[in-house]
Amino acid sequence: MVVDGHVTRPSPSGESLGARSGAVEDKAMKGNNAVKVFVTGSDGYVGCKLVDYLVQKGYIVRGLDTFYYEDCLFGEPGRAVPTARKDVRTLTLDDLRGYDAVIHLAALSNDPVGSLDPHLTMEINYLGSSRVAELAKAAGVRRFLYASSCSLYGKSSEDWVDETSPMAPLTAYAQSKVMTEGALQKLADRDFSPVILRCATVYGLSHKLRVDLVVNNLAAWGVTRNEVRILSDGTPWRPLIHVEDLARAYEYFLQAPLESVHNRAFNVGFDEQNYQVRTIAESVAEALPGVEVTFSPQPDKDARSYRVTFDKFLSLSGLQPQWNLQSSVRNIVGEYQRQKLTWENFSGRKYVRLNQIRHLMASGLIDDRLLWRSA
Repeated sequence: MVVDGHVTRPSPSGESLGARSGAVEDKAMKGNNAVKVFVTGSDGYVGCKLVDYLVQKGYIVRGLDTFYYEDCLFGEPGRAVPTARKDVRTLTLDDLRGYDAVIHLAALSNDPVGSLDPHLTMEINYLGSSRVAELAKAAGVRRFLYASSCSLYGKSSEDWVDETSPMAPLTAYAQSKVMTEGALQKLADRDFSPVILRCATVYGLSHKLRVDLVVNNLAAWGVTRNEVRILSDGTPWRPLIHVEDLARAYEYFLQAPLESVHNRAFNVGFDEQNYQVRTIAESVAEALPGVEVTFSPQPDKDARSYRVTFDKFLSLSGLQPQWNLQSSVRNIVGEYQRQKLTWENFSGRKYVRLNQIRHLMASGLIDDRLLWRSA
């Protein structure tokens, strides 16, 4: 529902699981060695780190990815798991049979890519995600973890936003998240439990690095240009979560009792990791002596600014971050230097999602619907 330009969150439509009788035992509660997990977007920035973590923890993991970023490796590759080379738009029921949980990450992954063609963003991120959920439900998958985003809060006038705050999506990407959340809530019932993870802005090193994320981006500026350039006035707020801490959060939601998470949305992050962009830039400058913070003469039009409270997630999970901004920045800067990251790498296609998509289109490898052309 839209009220005064804001999108309000629909009430959960699924019944409570707390009073179920005769319900099928949730396999995840037996321990991770018995749990089969299907991860969409498994070759992406978050996906490859999540797969690494879950395999290390003993889960049986299978993946799906369209492999837009197959040749965009940073450092050493991660763990290989059986992975379907498919677009979410071509997923079938058979692909999802036999799994206890689906973690749905696959999407056009940020605002610039989403703005390339807003209609295509809706086709992939909304209709494609809804299709994955519908097939998962039909295949008998009990638990469906959906990667939503705190960006759906837009530019908030509230000091802090929580899960009940109005949504004000400013981009096609954020709008697709709002619409998918609504579709998932309608699918929920006693046998199908969607869980919505509104993730903070992710940062940190990955086998499929992205430098179009704020912390990774500012660190790349410092290493390759000897300045940390901010493309705004530095005052907007961003909630952050390290990619490895996010993997731990996903595991928590794989193991949590269904009655505590069924058909609920959670802001996923840590209260102390809400930062103004200026503060992030200053942390990078501290890690690179002699590097100064500068401001672009033509600031971008990104109007997002929001501080997020994660009380519901933290009180339920009890998780604490293993990474903080300062230690993460030092880690990122050190690895950029070790891998000899250059300006050409930073501004090129391999680590910037929009640039890679444009490269694949210009090369004729994918068509105008972002589907791979047959050989």
